[in-house]
Amino acid sequence: MKSSLPSSSRASKRGRLVKNLRRKKASQLIGPVRSFQIDGLTHDGKGVARAEGKVTFIAGALPEEIVKAQVIKSNRRFDEAKLVEIDQQSTDRVTPQCAHYEPCGGCSFQHLSVEKQRAAKQLWLQGQLRKVCEPNDLILLADSPLAYRRRARLSVRVIDGKLLLGFRGHASKKIVSIDNCIVLTPKLQLVFTALKTALFQDEGFTQIADKLGHIELLEDDKGVSVLFRLTATIESLVHESWERWAQNQNLALYWQQAGLDRAAVARESFRHYRVEGLMLSYHPQDFIQVNAQMNAKMIAQAMAWLAPNKDDVILDLFCGVGNFSLPLANRAKQVVGVEVQASMVAAGTNNAKANGLDNLSFIAADLTQATNKDIGSLGVTKVLLDPPRAGAIEFLPSIVKLKPKSILYVSCDAATLARDAEYLLDKGYRVKCGAMMDMFPQTAHLETMLLFSR
Repeated sequence: MKSSLPSSSRASKRGRLVKNLRRKKASQLIGPVRSFQIDGLTHDGKGVARAEGKVTFIAGALPEEIVKAQVIKSNRRFDEAKLVEIDQQSTDRVTPQCAHYEPCGGCSFQHLSVEKQRAAKQLWLQGQLRKVCEPNDLILLADSPLAYRRRARLSVRVIDGKLLLGFRGHASKKIVSIDNCIVLTPKLQLVFTALKTALFQDEGFTQIADKLGHIELLEDDKGVSVLFRLTATIESLVHESWERWAQNQNLALYWQQAGLDRAAVARESFRHYRVEGLMLSYHPQDFIQVNAQMNAKMIAQAMAWLAPNKDDVILDLFCGVGNFSLPLANRAKQVVGVEVQASMVAAGTNNAKANGLDNLSFIAADLTQATNKDIGSLGVTKVLLDPPRAGAIEFLPSIVKLKPKSILYVSCDAATLARDAEYLLDKGYRVKCGAMMDMFPQTAHLETMLLFSR
């Protein structure tokens, strides 16, 4: 049957198909193995080489190295290559301590010394923030490079009768089955080993494996817990077997049933951790910082810079269950925490009561909307915000209208922080000081904190 499209439309469609086919072939191109001189490093740990006017990114290569690599993807502006051999090695290269480092997608920097990891992150961050602050404005906050992670999500799959337990591979959806993870806290490493043994060796326990979406490991001041996210109903005998296992391991076991967004957890079974002598209770699936030591350092630095006093009325935006709110309320006249998730607002309210902080209140509000009149009439003097990766650009006009003396911005995404910082500078604020926080050593991720003043 003839096409009903006009000839010009058919020609345009053919042109797009040919262009897409060429693009697809280009992206699948595999070139010969050739030599590259590495002269830079990307924020995610890829070596940067420049040859014949074109940039090539090589995962695993380091500056000052000469390597052999094979181009596996070619684009108009840059190529991506696979490392084949290192002919001249950098003095900053170290042997990764993790046996699963290369295939596992959890870390990207273990082949680089910790000092150089942090230097590379700081250099990249300075580039991101070059329009809003000077390099000397950024200090470094850091702690242990290993055994720091108190929370992890494990992927579980049964493929062709084989059980896989681990993390996603580099740039892949495939699961890399691992024996252990050295960035987990020591207690979580022990639980991981016990869990893997139970899943792999006990025939009764493996009946659950193909009904698991993922497993979450968590350690806090209450101890260790494991959460099973189920994708199907399991038999009561299997459930009871795992409950006995958890009891023998001296840990709490939570179940997120198929079809539910969260595990049904009674308040007496909530988790808790302490900051500055204050106890924060939370649902096991609520957000908390995964690095407890760095969280303590971050809070201490935030209190020092924001310097809350008995005359201050402070807004804590994107407050969660009160990680910053409670320490702020210990020092300020009044603190109001704002969080979109009602369950976390309820947890924060309970935390304020449990710690005897009657000057702290929490409200549920969508921070992509303008501030309500109640907040506007509080007489806010200072603001702390810790938004998700998307940043806080929608709410910044509402903050500026409050005319706070100081704004402390904690960010997990330097690009959106730079965008939001430019807005604040345009509205009369300036960066007074900042910090690069190595919250996730061995990975490319970092957190940033900037203090703005009017």
